[in-house]
Amino acid sequence: MTLKSAIAAFVLLPSFSYAATVLSTPPELNNKSYVLMDYETGQILASKNENEKLAPASMTKMMTSFIIEQKLLNGQLTENEKVRMNESAWCRGSSSESCMYVPLNGTATVLEMLRGIIIQSGNDASKAMAEHISGNEGTFAHAMNQEAKKIGMTNTNFINATGMPAEGHYSTAKDMATLAKHIIHDSSKYYPIYSEKEFTFNGIKQGNRNALLYTDPSVDGLKTGHTEEAGYCLTTSAKRGPMRLISVIFGAPSMNDRASQTRELLSWGYANFETVNVQPANKEITKSKVWFGKENEVSVGLVEMFNVTMPKGQADAIKTQVSVQPNVNAPLQKGQVIGKLTATLNGKVIAEKPLVALQAVEEAGFFSRMIDHIKQFFSNLF
Repeated sequence: MTLKSAIAAFVLLPSFSYAATVLSTPPELNNKSYVLMDYETGQILASKNENEKLAPASMTKMMTSFIIEQKLLNGQLTENEKVRMNESAWCRGSSSESCMYVPLNGTATVLEMLRGIIIQSGNDASKAMAEHISGNEGTFAHAMNQEAKKIGMTNTNFINATGMPAEGHYSTAKDMATLAKHIIHDSSKYYPIYSEKEFTFNGIKQGNRNALLYTDPSVDGLKTGHTEEAGYCLTTSAKRGPMRLISVIFGAPSMNDRASQTRELLSWGYANFETVNVQPANKEITKSKVWFGKENEVSVGLVEMFNVTMPKGQADAIKTQVSVQPNVNAPLQKGQVIGKLTATLNGKVIAEKPLVALQAVEEAGFFSRMIDHIKQFFSNLF
């Protein structure tokens, strides 16, 4: 198992109930669905209809931008690569949709298109990038669904790259929070774009529609959405101190409502929960026996700082458990996953992190390996 796949395996855990702890009642909000998620652990702190399949409107573009970001990071796209605006993607300036306003048969760079999607919510930019990457929007939607399945969006189906109304195009509050979590973590290089308040292209300056970016300095993303079918939607993330929360609103009655409801959710979360550091990164937690290596043991620790979010005042009740593979064999790479560290609260698992080898261990010579084979054989008998 690679470090990246191991971290992905521990990103989200089953929802954990804090009912045994005294918390204030989560807010009652006039919308179709909502979720408040802790970024660090993926725990759902509060929710309503979290798995109800609803039209996500332009929050769909979070998956479009995520795919672009990942292709930039792995070298399949470059920031200055030119993208043509074909007639099939061109926006004619209709008041019924948001546009970046790239001229017909004109071009913009991939990075400009990305900003046009995230900040301006451009349908034209989304469709142009879908065609640039996959040839047509339908094929790109298939790639969107593959990526959704890969990152754990279990109740989502995309028909297009924009979120314009289409039969069978749906997602959920929980799935959108999951997508936001991956954008923040996996696309960290490009995540600052989600906090940019305006973008000018073709002489047209447009502001970010996320009102909280202008009123709450802790908010740094992510995406608004609105259609008549979907209502007013908003996926938001805020970071205060070590604690980051993700909120998702589906189907609020107005722009003001989606913003005020998000503020209320975030305020409730920060008032009732806190994030504490359980274990620092790159510090030895334990040692593990290594077979067939030039060294007989290796230091084991975390590649990332282990923060845990729990109800306020419960930090002293957290317990941790170290689990390391019984047989660790050389050669061993630095950062190779060989176990996990589990944090529990009141007997319930609330977070896990992969444990890795903090140093490389080279394979020993032939005779040393033979001696270890004999030792291992007899140790397995008892």
